[in-house]
Amino acid sequence: MDLGLKGRNAIVCASSRGLGKACALSLAREGVVLVINGRDENVLSATRDEIVKATGASVTAVAGDVSTRQGQDALLAACPEPDILVNNNGGPPGKDFREVDRDAMLAGVVQNMVTPIELIQRVVPIMQKKKFGRIVNITSLSVRMPILGLDLSSGARAGLTAFMAGPARELARYNITVNHLLPGMFDTDRLRNTTGRMAKLQGKSETEMAAERKATIPAKRFGEASEIGEICAFLFSVQAGYITGQSIIIDGGLFNAV
Repeated sequence: MDLGLKGRNAIVCASSRGLGKACALSLAREGVVLVINGRDENVLSATRDEIVKATGASVTAVAGDVSTRQGQDALLAACPEPDILVNNNGGPPGKDFREVDRDAMLAGVVQNMVTPIELIQRVVPIMQKKKFGRIVNITSLSVRMPILGLDLSSGARAGLTAFMAGPARELARYNITVNHLLPGMFDTDRLRNTTGRMAKLQGKSETEMAAERKATIPAKRFGEASEIGEICAFLFSVQAGYITGQSIIIDGGLFNAV
């Protein structure tokens, strides 16, 4: 299927690895002109080279923290007329809610709620003029299914989802869509790190812990990052123009609800 994206311009935040990288790869295969981002300049440069080699796409790497004004300015300088925005960012580390102080709460909310809203505010006027825009926020299954120890991340991402519910409907008239992807357990560095911490706490090997976690998923496996990437690319397509304001759970059936 031709998604009608060739020549479109995209900003993909936190895309040097993991789910963000998968989204960037899927878009590159569709002929999208990419601006990718990450904090580690060496990792980011390697990702850019990998994507270019695999797809031949035009890829600009912008190192920086998207939670800062400076980082956002750099992204928009590299891509002043974006058609596509992928909001993605790392979450606060797991911690007992009793230990989360005010500074940590404010930092978590900025990271996972305020930052994506700020970027949306900045790209929407451009998209309105073009009468085309596609925005996807990568959040987490924890928005719907709380994960012990990730309370701050869950709360901030849920806040983003609620905040954008109204604007998503208001922007639809301009052919701008805003959707959320809620991944469950995907085989990424973050998942491996959390599995390792859980294994240590429970006195188990990482292999045993991973097997236990997989056993809780009806699909009996972790998701592959490429699966998120392909769904993300479809949501940016011309065919997906009637999908907006949705929170799409991708979790192998883990969230048990109608």
